[in-house]
Amino acid sequence: MIDRRSVLARGVAALAASGASLSAKATRKPAPSPRFPEGFLWGASTAPHQIEGNNTTSDLWYLEHQQPTVFAEPSGDAANSFLLWERDLDLAKSIGLNTYRFGVEWARIEPVKGRFSTGMLGHYRRIVEGCRARGLAPVVTYSHFSAPLWFSAQGGWTNPESAELFARYCTRVTQAMGEQMHSAITLNEPNILLLLKPMLPKPVWDIQKLTLDTAAKRLGVEKMVCGNVAAYEDLPALQVGLLAAHKAGRAAIKAVRPDLPVGVSLAMLDDQAVGKNSIRDRMRSELYGSWLEVARADDFIGVQNYERALWGDKGRLPPPEGGMRNFSGTEVWPPSLAGAVRYAHAATGVPVLVSEHGVGIDDDAVRAAFIPPSLAGLKQAIDDGVPVIGYCHWSLVDNFEWIFGYRPKFGLASYDPVTFERKAKPSAGVLGAIARANALV
Repeated sequence: MIDRRSVLARGVAALAASGASLSAKATRKPAPSPRFPEGFLWGASTAPHQIEGNNTTSDLWYLEHQQPTVFAEPSGDAANSFLLWERDLDLAKSIGLNTYRFGVEWARIEPVKGRFSTGMLGHYRRIVEGCRARGLAPVVTYSHFSAPLWFSAQGGWTNPESAELFARYCTRVTQAMGEQMHSAITLNEPNILLLLKPMLPKPVWDIQKLTLDTAAKRLGVEKMVCGNVAAYEDLPALQVGLLAAHKAGRAAIKAVRPDLPVGVSLAMLDDQAVGKNSIRDRMRSELYGSWLEVARADDFIGVQNYERALWGDKGRLPPPEGGMRNFSGTEVWPPSLAGAVRYAHAATGVPVLVSEHGVGIDDDAVRAAFIPPSLAGLKQAIDDGVPVIGYCHWSLVDNFEWIFGYRPKFGLASYDPVTFERKAKPSAGVLGAIARANALV
């Protein structure tokens, strides 16, 4: 997931202009309905390690609490959602959403290799039941980057045993709560390091490797690799393992509940070709190719979009001057969502679930202005025949954003780090009004 600029007025004007452009484009078609399809999923997304807090048996918790580390700070209590998950469900319901995408934490369910916690399976089952009791469709992610420490300490997804271990875990989770799930996502953004490969400077890759090498020495193991923290040279083996794990996980879930829709969520840019001999198509192949092929056998594909990429003949071009930027300096450009969604469906032929979309920024006015034109573009794609089954905003609440710590703000709601009281932001009202009407308003 890839916050702020002082010239808010100029940025909001640019967002508004984007929305106006989309609206104008829509009026050229014969009277399109502003309504989204019946049964459209309107949700917000979270990840267990990022909101639950105190995920002490996980690989990332271990990395956060050592020096040197690539993490800016440890996750700590996060939003305390392990204890306060009912507040999160109540928040999603009060916003006007009908869907909640959340993850189950493998490190809690299987803290020791081969030993599964009945208590933790029951905990996540209660969250699924809580969703159903509130009229929220539970979209469950089985692996959202974090994993048990023992798993990553044996090489993680680069270990030949990883797919089998993941399938065994998927079987247990589906047996415990699968009958009440709406849909399942095996892996969250398994291609994220491929996207970051050309973007991150060498010192960042070096500190990731040093973090992992230090952890391996402390643990007395040969190699430690995590889903979103890996050495540059481990990327090929990591992708092989993740691809195998998705296939094995999908099969394991289907073996327990054949009718449960299963997919994988991919980090996807809106890739645009600029000039002659653009490398756009080659980059698409490198960033998503193998995953798009695998997704053709899925029930849907999850698209997670935050930005566009302009590809020239030699590499990625800088964004145009003068636009709004997010916390990392990346362009905030609403049409990118529709572009990514259109390509994902064209490449796979399966329906699309927007499993993440948002903007990391302190000023919620930018987020509030960003949502309507983004959804207008998505609606136009639907009108053009792209089967989109739902939209989940990242994130329900501000949370722990991996190596960046708590600096980036993505939430529709904030929370007090002492009392953990949730407070919806104005952007939640913007999305909620659209969700309640199931239409652009």
